[in-house]
Amino acid sequence: MTGAGVVTGRRDRAELKALVAEANERFADLTAPEDAAAVLAWASTEFGDRLAVACSMAADTVVVDLVAKAHPGVDVLFLETGYHFADTLGTKAELAFALDVNVVDVMPKLTVAEQDEKYGRDLFARDPAACCAMRKVEPLAEQLAGYDAWVTGVRREDSPLRADTPLIDWDERHQLVKLNPVAAWTFDQVLAHAEEHAVPINPLLADGYPSIGCEPCTKRVAPGEDPRAGRWAGLTKTECGIHT
Repeated sequence: MTGAGVVTGRRDRAELKALVAEANERFADLTAPEDAAAVLAWASTEFGDRLAVACSMAADTVVVDLVAKAHPGVDVLFLETGYHFADTLGTKAELAFALDVNVVDVMPKLTVAEQDEKYGRDLFARDPAACCAMRKVEPLAEQLAGYDAWVTGVRREDSPLRADTPLIDWDERHQLVKLNPVAAWTFDQVLAHAEEHAVPINPLLADGYPSIGCEPCTKRVAPGEDPRAGRWAGLTKTECGIHT
């Protein structure tokens, strides 16, 4: 199912910040993979339909499965940049069919054609930060304005910038609660969960793409390389800006 996300009145920021502090005390000692369920059960109770999960349709579909078990019908935010691999769009369709979720296509203000006309073709090659801002960062920020909390698939082993990712955090940029329930998981644990629970994952993961973004900006990674080395390959850029 694909539709518009639920937009409702948000709770007071001070109240949300207090919830983060309380939750960090409550879940301070949780590290095992199965502990993610406890965090998400708490989130479902606290936030209800003001909870959303963001998914790039890579390995983070496992997070969608975990959230859907705790909160069936949850909004799944997918950034429809217009540049995705066909396999990514196929994974999105599989996920929407397999799980009890509401997939929401989060659209940028400009289509690819309109962006090309305004800024020139292949802006991603000349100014990837500007392209990511228009097609990912800004649309997500606008969509998240309707929620009190969001769930991500960020994991500590992804990169040095993510090494200290907490399970529950206050997202200062978006002014809401941010949950990273698989922060402590390894890539192998993610794949094991997907296999055990028949969760659709992007087939590109088995084809040399441990981290998957837009097709023009994502390359295969050699064995032993940093999992995100294929993102914006040849540039110093390693993040789109959503989590930094």
